[in-house]
Amino acid sequence: MCEIMTIALALVFSSIYIIEKKNKKEVKSVLFASLMFWGASIMWAVDGIFSVLEGKPFFDISKEDAFLGFIIIAAGLLLFAFSTIINKQKNAMRLLKA
Repeated sequence: MCEIMTIALALVFSSIYIIEKKNKKEVKSVLFASLMFWGASIMWAVDGIFSVLEGKPFFDISKEDAFLGFIIIAAGLLLFAFSTIINKQKNAMRLLKA
């Protein structure tokens, strides 16, 4: 379940990045979140491969795994928000100095 959730968010943030990049907007935070969720997806994929090698299913569809997925998503969104705030403050400081 973690794999499915992180891939979904990676696709969402990648789509937002592509759209915002075409509109010539600041996209550092979105790129950061996209790469972060793609990294988590790769990590879960490797974990799934090792699960298959041990004879278990690739996807773990359990309540515990879904809860872990929600924790990962919450932590990722929190880091995204923090990154966005930091980037906005840096941009505001540049405007004040100019």
